[in-house]
Amino acid sequence: MARGDYEDEEEQPPLLQTSNHNLTGTVWTAVAHIITAVIGSGVLSLAWSMAQVGWIAGPLSVLIFGFFTLVSAYFICDIHLYFNPKTGNTTMNQSYLQAVHTILGYKHGVACGCLLYFSIFKTGVVYTITSATSMRAILQSNCYHKQGHDAACKFEDRHYMLMFGIVQILASQIPNIFHTKWLSIIAAIMSFAYSFIGMGLGLAQVIGTYLYLQHIDTRSCLWTTNNIIVCRK
Repeated sequence: MARGDYEDEEEQPPLLQTSNHNLTGTVWTAVAHIITAVIGSGVLSLAWSMAQVGWIAGPLSVLIFGFFTLVSAYFICDIHLYFNPKTGNTTMNQSYLQAVHTILGYKHGVACGCLLYFSIFKTGVVYTITSATSMRAILQSNCYHKQGHDAACKFEDRHYMLMFGIVQILASQIPNIFHTKWLSIIAAIMSFAYSFIGMGLGLAQVIGTYLYLQHIDTRSCLWTTNNIIVCRK
């Protein structure tokens, strides 16, 4: 890159405005944020996903994703403080987007910003659909428990999408929401709650299967491809 082009990019305004708040984070707050970022609602479907791919591909996939997460964490730590050899200045990057802008230049920062905001938009759409589907599943489950599995329990999920979207719009209007301590505490508690719910459901399934096999002749049983035990009377 020519010297003139580099200086022109340095004069461009920052893509992401930095905050004037003092850095008050500690090791414990960092651990809480890591737990919040890594452990999410996806752990609730982790057991089902493991059952679909098997005992070999399942743990292997978890290790591979964990490896990429670890590499990404080390990468972000390394670029947090960037020393520019051309100007002699040291920049503290407070976001990944700012790091791309500082190290690779303004144009690369714009391209990264487009991909980043598209990813945020995609995540918002996925969470909106998933939340509406989950609320519909809860209503169907309660209906089946009350009226039996033969009941026609059908519910629309479009108004739940609208409700979730309205809540997100209202929450996005809170100023400096990313600096609120209670939000991080609630997110960390929810992450642990997801884990305990998943472990509880898995433990209940194992205990239930064990108690069921204690009362039948296991020699007349077989496992199906869907991990369902079929026994002959």
